[in-house]
Amino acid sequence: MGSQSTNAPIRLAILEADTPIPPIKAKYQSYGGVFTNMFKRACASLSHPVSLDSQLALSSYDIVSDPTAYPDPETIDAILITGSKYNAFDDDEWIVRLVEFTKSCLDGGRIRVIGVCFGHQIIGRALGAELGRNTRGWEVSVVEHELTDDGKRVFGLEKMSIHQMHRDAVLSFPPGVVQLAKTDVCANQAMYVPGRLISVQGHPEFTEDMVRELLNMRKYGGIITDEIYQGGMNRVGDRQDGVAVAQAFLRFLHG
Repeated sequence: MGSQSTNAPIRLAILEADTPIPPIKAKYQSYGGVFTNMFKRACASLSHPVSLDSQLALSSYDIVSDPTAYPDPETIDAILITGSKYNAFDDDEWIVRLVEFTKSCLDGGRIRVIGVCFGHQIIGRALGAELGRNTRGWEVSVVEHELTDDGKRVFGLEKMSIHQMHRDAVLSFPPGVVQLAKTDVCANQAMYVPGRLISVQGHPEFTEDMVRELLNMRKYGGIITDEIYQGGMNRVGDRQDGVAVAQAFLRFLHG
């Protein structure tokens, strides 16, 4: 039950763990819209471009405003857990519910799981990893990652640079997961289990314009220091591999 034919689009449920800041919300409406844009760019950038609709049947669920707003597992093939301003290690009702739902998907084995930033941390928590504030501080804007041999194969890259916007981290590796990437600040930048899960601490969905807005909001909100802000702004226009990561997500979903 719940499976589809080989050639059918993958039914991917986007679990929205936050609402975008106003400038991003005005353009994309929700994080579902942000990730739809990411996947559209990924499909259009393939060596043989394809339409998004031929690859994915997307749906979105605001699981913060309505903690019961989850898809029927029989109607989906995969979930993607978005980023969030909230702490993945907190015990708010909706966060606990999300961890439980994620664990049920992982334990069931049929529904594939993608996590981004907060979503990466939720997967770690569901698998029993330690989460917390990274004592090495913030990572923001475009950051270069060192890929493991598995990471090079999965992402199709020798090195990977993607946007970051985090201070929380997955501080250990759950049993059985494959490490794909690391930085000097954060060892657990990406996790992988073939056919089961893929997650990244960074933000492949973010564009330069989005990160400029986020850096400004965090600076003027007193969340990051001037030094962190200026370093981020200096790198915000650097080349980044978000599209390549999104294409890796597509290969994972269709593999």
